[in-house]
Amino acid sequence: MKIKVLAFGISKDIFGSSSISLELANDATVYNLQYVLERQYPRLQQLASYMVAVNNEYALPGDTIHERDEIAIIPPVSGG
Repeated sequence: MKIKVLAFGISKDIFGSSSISLELANDATVYNLQYVLERQYPRLQQLASYMVAVNNEYALPGDTIHERDEIAIIPPVSGG
């Protein structure tokens, strides 16, 4: 399946765009997505942490991704 991944914060710099398209297996999980992303974009591994949101909710590694899901990469946020 083909999915679109939205990027926020530093992840936009890492991807070189505010969104990217990826091809994943039909039964892919958030963990599978992270694995593919970290292989294609090694700088993503340098972040202290990042979250994956699926349909506007933080997702767990075992959550399944579907083709029409809205997926976002949310890097660590600092504030003051």
